[in-house]
Amino acid sequence: MGTEADAAAVDLLRSQIPFQTDGEFVLPPRGVGLVLVDLCNGFCTVGAGNLAPVAPNKQISKMVEEAARLSKLFCDRNLPIFAFLDTHYPDKPEPPYPPHCIIGTGEEDFVPDLEWLEKEPNVTIKRKSCIDGYISCIEKDGSSVFADWIGKYQIKTVSCLDTEDFRDRLYPIVYDLGGIGSMQVLVLGICTDICVLDFASSTLAARNIDRVPPLQDVVIYSGGCATYDLPVEIATNIKGALAHPQVPDH
Repeated sequence: MGTEADAAAVDLLRSQIPFQTDGEFVLPPRGVGLVLVDLCNGFCTVGAGNLAPVAPNKQISKMVEEAARLSKLFCDRNLPIFAFLDTHYPDKPEPPYPPHCIIGTGEEDFVPDLEWLEKEPNVTIKRKSCIDGYISCIEKDGSSVFADWIGKYQIKTVSCLDTEDFRDRLYPIVYDLGGIGSMQVLVLGICTDICVLDFASSTLAARNIDRVPPLQDVVIYSGGCATYDLPVEIATNIKGALAHPQVPDH
């Protein structure tokens, strides 16, 4: 539901906080993994819940399309995929967000375009009951299924590419897997400013204290990310909800 005011706000942010994006990204032939963040009905399927789109949403549809295409590419090459699925219990609220992805509602399951991933042997699925996927992987004994995944496949870069032209460049880049380079992980999903951001930040922090060897870096692919749209006029009618306009928050 982007408006002229939203666009102006985004332009202002970009002018005040300029940042440089990478023009190209080459995936190496081995040690590469794909991380999918919350590609579930509760965020992506029209009418599937409080945080789902109320009508077809271009940003979310593009994200699902990219996720499905890249997942197919990785599975065809038997490369590892780690998929988070937001899954909550009704007695454990997550303010300031309204109830969403409650277990048993179907909101917590893969979007239809990605349901096939459940049967793929190279896919690790982790249901998470908190915003931060990295934290959700830590067990009471201190072990971590995500850290184990990084170590098993010797992944050195968790990548979430943030570049406007990457989507057009991605086809020739990801199919050229014959060269030698750093091991990579491509991260994409929803929500850009919440779960994707928290996961990337925590993973970098863990890297700095040697909790996820041999991880070296995190890169963000905004073309494969999206966030939900909850305008103020709708949020005011949902108890405990906080307005979340899609364009400026993404």
